[in-house]
Amino acid sequence: MTAVVGPSLDEAVTSAQTFDSLNPSNGDVVGTHAIHTKEDVDAAVARSREAAQWWGALSFDERAEYLLTWRSVITRRIAQLAEVSHRETGKPHSDAQLEIVLAIDHIAWAAKHAKKVLGQQKVKSGLLMANQASYVEYKPLGVVGVIGPWNYPVFTPCGSIAYALAAGNTVVFKPSEYTPGVGEWLAHTFTEVVGGRPVFQVVTGLGETGNALCLADIDKLAFTGSGPTGKKVMAACATNLTPVIIEAGGKDSLIVDEDADLEKAAEAALWAGMANAGQTCIGTERVYVHEKVFEPFMTEILAQAKDLRAGSDSGAKIGPITMPSQIDVIRSHVQDAVDKGATVALGGPEAIGDRFVQPTILTHVPEDSTEITEETFGPTLAVNPVKSMDEAIELTNATQYGLAGAVFSKKRGMEIARQIRSGMTSINAVTAFAGVPGLPFGGVGDSGFGRIHGPDGLKEFTYAKAITRQKFKPLMMLTAFSRDDKTDAKAMKLVTMLHGGKQTLR
Repeated sequence: MTAVVGPSLDEAVTSAQTFDSLNPSNGDVVGTHAIHTKEDVDAAVARSREAAQWWGALSFDERAEYLLTWRSVITRRIAQLAEVSHRETGKPHSDAQLEIVLAIDHIAWAAKHAKKVLGQQKVKSGLLMANQASYVEYKPLGVVGVIGPWNYPVFTPCGSIAYALAAGNTVVFKPSEYTPGVGEWLAHTFTEVVGGRPVFQVVTGLGETGNALCLADIDKLAFTGSGPTGKKVMAACATNLTPVIIEAGGKDSLIVDEDADLEKAAEAALWAGMANAGQTCIGTERVYVHEKVFEPFMTEILAQAKDLRAGSDSGAKIGPITMPSQIDVIRSHVQDAVDKGATVALGGPEAIGDRFVQPTILTHVPEDSTEITEETFGPTLAVNPVKSMDEAIELTNATQYGLAGAVFSKKRGMEIARQIRSGMTSINAVTAFAGVPGLPFGGVGDSGFGRIHGPDGLKEFTYAKAITRQKFKPLMMLTAFSRDDKTDAKAMKLVTMLHGGKQTLR
């Protein structure tokens, strides 16, 4: 079939306004992008709606072939995409590449598993409806809007985009204004694969563009970002009763039991707290260490951190703070902790520069300080001793957030993990759940609701369709006005036999 190629979004732009994406390491202009207006967004959604007729009508296998081809294109061009991400976020090339590798694996999983998860499945009908064959299948919603973050501009939005596409939806993606080039790269490469059809489009701009997408004629919106912005997204989407998935912030903790491998626990805490300059929603911001091993843990983590630094040169493992306004947040949290009596073990207020924040580790941080209660989103760790794992669990759960976390323990890992109020927990590792495509990803409380990834992530972008087919004439005709007293008596006898006695679980 020959592709019907309409005008590109750039050609359809009604506004001449533009904005620049900047390299946060030095302020250089990386690219200039259109500020798409409400009219532009509505036009993109209209094209997406039309494309959904073709994309949604394809078989699971046909859609999988397109998605797997896209996966291969990204794989062959990893260096190119990593460079765009590096320039727009400032993160080291190796970190940008790792993020893309994980995204590729998720795209492949969604493509290969959509048919099994969403295709028609037979359901037992039960004795009352024994004459019916029952089925359930999951149908695409239509057009899905995605608003993505800047901290992981490939991996995070692909957790919605790839799963929505695999489920048979078309997508209109609004990337962060800090990483528009990454979003455009993803959309353009997919469009190449599908012969120019507007199955996956990108709109760029500032908050107004995102708001326009929320108010557009979409069937669901997936948002990743801060809690306050998430509330605005929900309010806008409520105008049209558009359902949403919200993946907001976190204040995740890492718990270290007395029998933990301290070298590995320290390594994990340092990585989860400092990687990507601490700009990770599922990163570690709090560490609770059993008092019996607190001192050796601190000795270990400080030894591992001695050569870790932020910068833009090849020897730096940590990049800049991508969003300039976050510098003030980080500074205020660290200063509040110090003012309230926290001990500076590494870094501290003087480690916070104009673009870069050097690794900062604070100990004995008061639980009422903002370094404990609010999301810092910088390369800082608050490490506190606890008398027991019960105290560690209590303090971990004493937050409005509930996104993720980690536990290091040789004997009690599963026991502790199951008591943590969060959507995800790793045992003797950090953020491992994010790399497992078959696991759901999402939080509770102020960390949001809904799930991406895994079977749950595929189903988020569908609606359940129930179908029954009568196989033979019912023994008792219950759904007709011809039903008589005799039939009612038979029905009562059957339901009493099935459900009236004392039941035991086997």
